[in-house]
Amino acid sequence: MSTPRTSSPATRAVAALVATGVVAVLTTACAPDSGAIRTESTGAARNIIVVNGDGMAAAHREAGRLAVAGLDGRLEMDSLPVAGLLTTDSRDPSTLVTDSAAAATAWATGEKTYNGAISVGLDRRPLPIFGVQAKVAGKATGLVTTAQVTDASPAAFFSHTTDRGEQDRIAGQYLDETKPDVILGGGEDWWHPAGVPGTYPDAPAEDPEEASRGTQGDLVDRARQLGYTYAGSAAELQQAAGPKLLGLFANEEMFQQKPEGQGDVYSPVVDLPTMTRKALDTLDDAPNGFFLFVEEEAVDEFAHNNNGPRVLQSMRSLDATVGVLRRYVADHPDTLLVVTGDHECGGLTLESPTVSDDETGDAESSEDGPFTVAGSTQTFVMDWTTTEHTDVPVPVTAEGPGADRFTGEHPNTYVHDVLSEVLTPRS
Repeated sequence: MSTPRTSSPATRAVAALVATGVVAVLTTACAPDSGAIRTESTGAARNIIVVNGDGMAAAHREAGRLAVAGLDGRLEMDSLPVAGLLTTDSRDPSTLVTDSAAAATAWATGEKTYNGAISVGLDRRPLPIFGVQAKVAGKATGLVTTAQVTDASPAAFFSHTTDRGEQDRIAGQYLDETKPDVILGGGEDWWHPAGVPGTYPDAPAEDPEEASRGTQGDLVDRARQLGYTYAGSAAELQQAAGPKLLGLFANEEMFQQKPEGQGDVYSPVVDLPTMTRKALDTLDDAPNGFFLFVEEEAVDEFAHNNNGPRVLQSMRSLDATVGVLRRYVADHPDTLLVVTGDHECGGLTLESPTVSDDETGDAESSEDGPFTVAGSTQTFVMDWTTTEHTDVPVPVTAEGPGADRFTGEHPNTYVHDVLSEVLTPRS
C-alpha cells in the first residue's frame, strides 16, 4: 500500500472555506498594484472574464505559490477575495473523469455531456452557448489561449461539434456564426488548406508532424474579408488595431509538450500576458462591455508528461496573466473575474524531499524536484500518480459582481449559472 499523503496547504485552505461557508477576504501580501478587494453580489457585470488553467487543481496552485511567491506569499489567482470548489465529473458513458471538451461545455452551456463533445448534449444536439448569449446581450467577445484557438476549451464557448477534433470546422463557425471579436493563440494549421502553409512552415524541425490541414478553404483570408486584422508575429500583434482581431502564433499549441529534456519547450512567440493585454485593449472600447475567455493550456499538457519544471513555468505565466487581469479589474470594478481549472491532471501532490515512497505494483509514482521555495532554503517535490486526468475537485477564485456566489462547493455547470445571472440579472 502507498504511504498516506497529507493534503497541501492550498487544499486544506479551500476545504476550510467550503466547510464553514465563509467568503475569504484576503487582506495581506497582495501585490501593490492589485487594487481594492471587492465581492459585489448585485447588479449586472459590464465585463466578464473567465480564466482556465487547463488541468490545474489545488496542488498545481500550491506548487506555483511555493515556487513563485514563497512561504509567506500568495499567487495573484489566490489573492481574489472569494474561494470555492467545483466538481468536474462528466456524463460520458465510459468514464466519470472529464476531458476538457465536456468540462468546458459544462461552463459554456450549464449541461453535462460526453467527453469530446463541444457544446452538444448527450443526444448530440447543439446546446445554447454563453458566447452567443453574450453577443445577444450586446457584448463584444473574445478568446485567448496558448493552445490552438479552436481547441476544446475556447471552442465550447463559441461553437458546436460532436467531435472536438474537427478544429477547421470550429474555425469556420467562429467566422460565420458566433463571430468572436478577438481570437488570439495557436493553431494556424487549421486555418489554411492542406499543403498551403501560413506564417509557420509545415513540418518544422521541432515537430515534423505539424502541417496545414484545413478543409474549409483559406480561413485567414476569409477572416480578413470579414474585417479582422490579422497578426502572425509579436510585431504584427503590437501594431494591430481592432475592433476585430485574429492572431495565430504557432502551427498547433504554442509550446512543445514532450517529456523533460526531450524537446519540451515553453517559449511562446507571444506570451499569454501579452496576448491578454492586447485583448483587453481591443475589447475595452466595446460600448456595452465584453466577455473574454483566457486559457493557459500548457499546465495540462506538461502535467500529462509529469513534467514538473514546465508545469511551474506555465503556472508562472498563468499567474502573471491573472495579474494583468486584476489590474484591469481594479480600474473597472464592474468586471467579474473568475479563475479556475477545467479538471485536474497528473494526480499531483507535494511532498518533502525526505519522504520515502513505498508504492508497489506496476504504477509507481513519478517524482520531480526538489524545487526551491522562493525566498527560502526550503524545497519540495512534485509527486505524480498518473499521466491522465483525475476527478478531484478544482478550486475557483473570483471577484467582482456575483463573485460571492462561488463560495462553497458546486458542480462545474454552476459556472454557467453565475455567468448567466451577472450577464442578465433577474429583476
